[in-house]
Amino acid sequence: MNNTLLKILMFGLLILFILSPFAALTSLMLVVLVGAFFFLLGDVFQAIIGGDTDPKKS
Repeated sequence: MNNTLLKILMFGLLILFILSPFAALTSLMLVVLVGAFFFLLGDVFQAIIGGDTDPKKS
């Protein structure tokens, strides 16, 4: 669950960085935003379904 919360926090910071008035390379950051959104959406659905969101370390 901590992995999901960390990705939500990183996604929020990414949105703030893109919307800041001094953001450079905004078009590239929008591509990163779309990619991060899909990864975040997958983790949230996995957490809701009840799957293990933290990878096993061997």
